Amino acid sequence: MTIDERIAASETHIFKAVFPNTTNHYDTLFGGTAMHLMDEVAFITATRFTRQRVVTVSSDRIDFNRPIPSGTLVELIGKVIHVGNTSLKVHVEIYVEEMYSDNREKAITGSFTFVAIDEHKKPVKIV
Repeated sequence: MTIDERIAASETHIFKAVFPNTTNHYDTLFGGTAMHLMDEVAFITATRFTRQRVVTVSSDRIDFNRPIPSGTLVELIGKVIHVGNTSLKVHVEIYVEEMYSDNREKAITGSFTFVAIDEHKKPVKIV
């Protein structure tokens, strides 16, 4: 399988409902919860791409462009955007959808870098 085919095969989509227990005092998705969900989908994407143990080593700029209100649905999409020797970068987008209409907008974007590790937690080659 080529790198491009592996990238396409590892793209990950997760849907979640935004309930009040995940929101802040403005009744919108708490930023820390959004980052947790983004790291999770990025981890799954990186694991599906490498089929190895991976750990998060950094997150790059996370842009909160639109609030995500309670009572909406979110789709998180993770896609590998760079592959190095032992590391890879995953770009994550969160889209917000109203439950009872077709309205859908990109709300949050960010990137996460992972390193593949062996059983001794030492970096190993990805490909």
